[in-house]
Amino acid sequence: MNLNQLQTFVHVAEHGSFSKAALVLGVAQPALSRQVRALEIELHETLLLRHGRGVRLTDAGQRLLEHCQDILHMVTRAKEDLLAQRNEPVGQVTVAMPPTLARLHTLALIRAFQAEMPRARLAVVEGFSVHLTEWLLTGRSDMALMYSPEAIPALDILPLRQERLCLISPVGQSPGKPVTLQQLARYPLVMPQRGQTFRNLMESAAAMAGVQLNVVWEVSSVPVILDLVAAGMGHAALGEEAIRSYDHPERLALAPFADAGILNTLCLVTPAQKRTTPLILRTAGLLRRIIEAS
Repeated sequence: MNLNQLQTFVHVAEHGSFSKAALVLGVAQPALSRQVRALEIELHETLLLRHGRGVRLTDAGQRLLEHCQDILHMVTRAKEDLLAQRNEPVGQVTVAMPPTLARLHTLALIRAFQAEMPRARLAVVEGFSVHLTEWLLTGRSDMALMYSPEAIPALDILPLRQERLCLISPVGQSPGKPVTLQQLARYPLVMPQRGQTFRNLMESAAAMAGVQLNVVWEVSSVPVILDLVAAGMGHAALGEEAIRSYDHPERLALAPFADAGILNTLCLVTPAQKRTTPLILRTAGLLRRIIEAS
């Protein structure tokens, strides 16, 4: 067996057809048939059964496909590792962000990534804080932009900037001046569920001031929260950046909190034990530049 035969077999198996695989690979169909036949002769097994619409895997073919996928993945990783030793960013990096930040920064990140690291691949995933932490710990993402993340030993946290939380109101219903936490208790609030960063910050500050927040609606999506506020269903306590990604900012008005200590810290978070590669370092640098410029 050789890698070319294994790659040919995987393409035919995944496309379910010699003709489709030949079209994708830009190779004559008889050449692919010879490669697969050579594998069958060497292994003394029938790997593919031909039918009117293409081919299907035999049991032996399914087992070989699983081995081939593992082998080819290891070969790809080996190539990426050797290229990484030359400080060339290759492979794939996954960046996780909250939905609001993803909407603000994904386009700029992809453009810069494409220009600076054309041989590498980028995946961007969205999630809330609890999901982002889990993805970092389980290896689903290589880094994340997070607001005020919980400090745990398994994660490295780099603060990038702070933003103040403010009261977001429908136009015409804003107090037009700084609001104290005692005054905030009079406002019906639309907030994320407990456990989300903005909710935790506000409830902690309110508890320290002896104030009970009046939460009338719980909604996990920041854009939907802002839709409800714009429709007059309540007020929101969010960071200033939330309104920047909203489609109709003219419907909303901001009022700062008089309590200057209600601040949200945007951080770049990475797994502490993960091996740092040129791709991860360069991507982290891109994120820092984009946040600083925004």
